[in-house]
Amino acid sequence: MQATRGASLSSSGTRPRPSSGQWTLFVAVALGGYLLDQITKAWALVALDDRDVGVIGDFFTLRLVFNPGAAFSTGTEYTIVFTCLSAVAAVAVLYFSRRMANTLWAVGLGVLLAGILGNLTDRVFREPEPFRGHVIDFLSFGNFPVFNFADVFINVAAGVIILQSLRGVALDGSRETDADTAPDSPESESSEPARPLKSGEDTPR
Repeated sequence: MQATRGASLSSSGTRPRPSSGQWTLFVAVALGGYLLDQITKAWALVALDDRDVGVIGDFFTLRLVFNPGAAFSTGTEYTIVFTCLSAVAAVAVLYFSRRMANTLWAVGLGVLLAGILGNLTDRVFREPEPFRGHVIDFLSFGNFPVFNFADVFINVAAGVIILQSLRGVALDGSRETDADTAPDSPESESSEPARPLKSGEDTPR
């Protein structure tokens, strides 16, 4: 049985599912990024408690900052709102990861989850109180707002999402242009059956 024009069906007629390798990559990236974020924050609390460390002069400095807002110290008066939004975002990433069947999407969703959970952990468990905790920031470039690795991961994920969207690659690895560029089946090339010749007609050359 032939598939409808433009459709791309697997043998079971279902969407592609994440392979074990893609799931392993997704989990490894998310877990590795989360641990890196939390370990560096714990280090910053001890090493940068009473001093700044200049890495590249005044251009790149390690400076401990307690941020009650969102990424790059924005919206500092809405800590509890960002906590709730982060929790919803983490659940959304896990939900959409069920449709993931593409390696680059696995990396993108992995770093996104790592970034969300990294800052969410700070807001839930750090001072001054649960769900209103301040995020630990310590990476400073000149006059740019101080940030952390979780913020970096979130921005990397945004770049991956934009790239995949521009390429037209869906979570399941399919491309939006597949249906438009699929070739016609041989049977569809002829629009009508051959007409039998009548008496006296010449054979077409």
